[in-house]
Amino acid sequence: MNAPHPAKVAGIDSTVPSPAHTVAPAAPGASPATAPNATDAAEATAAPGAPCAPGALLQDRLAGWVSDLTTLHELTERLVRTDSLSEGLQEVLRAGAALVGARRGLVVLEPADGLGPHTTVGLGLTRADLGHIETVPRSALSYGRILDGLPVGADGIAEPDLLAEKNLDPRHREVAARLGYTASYALPLSTEDTEDTGATGATGATGATGATGRLGAAVWLYDEPAEPGERQRHLAGRYARYAAQHLARLLEVERTRARMATMAEELLPSRLPRVPGVQLAARHRTGPRGGGDWYDALPLPDAALGLAVGSVTGSGPSAVAAMGRLRASLRAYAVMEGEDPVAVLSDLELLLRLTEPARSATALFGYCEPALRRITLAGAGHSPPLLIGERRTEFVETSVSAPLGMLACWEAPSVEFQAEPGETVLLYTDGLLHRTGAPADRAFARLKSAAAGIPRAERHDPAAVAEHVLRTVLPDGKADADSEEDVVLLAVRFE
Repeated sequence: MNAPHPAKVAGIDSTVPSPAHTVAPAAPGASPATAPNATDAAEATAAPGAPCAPGALLQDRLAGWVSDLTTLHELTERLVRTDSLSEGLQEVLRAGAALVGARRGLVVLEPADGLGPHTTVGLGLTRADLGHIETVPRSALSYGRILDGLPVGADGIAEPDLLAEKNLDPRHREVAARLGYTASYALPLSTEDTEDTGATGATGATGATGATGRLGAAVWLYDEPAEPGERQRHLAGRYARYAAQHLARLLEVERTRARMATMAEELLPSRLPRVPGVQLAARHRTGPRGGGDWYDALPLPDAALGLAVGSVTGSGPSAVAAMGRLRASLRAYAVMEGEDPVAVLSDLELLLRLTEPARSATALFGYCEPALRRITLAGAGHSPPLLIGERRTEFVETSVSAPLGMLACWEAPSVEFQAEPGETVLLYTDGLLHRTGAPADRAFARLKSAAAGIPRAERHDPAAVAEHVLRTVLPDGKADADSEEDVVLLAVRFE
């Protein structure tokens, strides 16, 4: 019996399983549109004059429907496993290519609400290829007409033979010839599903996400004149409507992450001070929900410098807000009594217990005298700094102490150490160690080994020191990957 399973194209390695029933071969030269359903195919393949049992036709039609549902189920299952917007867009392109029988394509994300992000993602197209396509006037492209809000049929826009069109834009003809495509098929990506509004309302199921309406458009490109058949268009349209709902959720997550990262960055120093005798550099990586790690460096009286790193428990907006309040308070205490780091942290601990009783924090504050290359340091449950030099790479011994807010009254002695010319003191938060996924002793060993292996040519630049440590301790993209742990590094190099 015949099943309207989407045609596959050479070069596409689809993971969608083929239906168990057989597929009748199409007549030579016939397009998918000439046999839009299983019944037509069965009638075409029956012997001339042979009676066709109604039960066999019904069974064949049901088999076709099962095949369609299986295909959509497999593709949507793969889509829902994506947890980032970029992964979701790539999956939509791959699934659409398998459904409409194309090899290449692109999706343009351009939300109608204007809040972004705006991006173009390609399948089988390089960044240069996408750049060539973007030089074509928008009104001459099928997906451009979708994005401009022009009327589009329910089954998208098919252009079966671009080069044969007499009214094709000359630039579009030139780009198509350069990239080697001669046909295209475009679909809108929108959460406004006209078929389902009666059940879900005008905004569909994504009304709670805030990302409703048009999200963008997808277009698939054919190397030869072609167009998807009726069954392929139906499946692709159903998939696109479902995909738009999932992309809307991923889009809202992406926007939330961007807002949290912006808020956290705004609460941290916009620039580090210039103080004679030292060079400063910092690196900050925040998790998707936003965390409470911070750093600070502020000029103090008598040409001194206050250095601080810390971490507030929790994540999300409340942790970011608590971090901002704590950092602002520490700056005030540092200006008043920065030469006594223990007093600074004691005041901060009292404030935390009174204003944030359900929250704790770790902190490290150092009173730095650049002219003497000396730092007086106090820590509250925080990891010790790392001293990096030509002849030594060692952790600074600090006293054992509890985090702020954990005891009725915090107190710990300060320590004092002196650096040599050219040495760098690296302050960091525990997120650097936690992101490694290794036990504490191995994480500390990895950090020390990374610092010891800094190339000689990079040791004069604190930014290069911090970057080398970050990429060595967290290789293979772990430094930039989404994580529940924030990472902060503050490098202080003495001249």
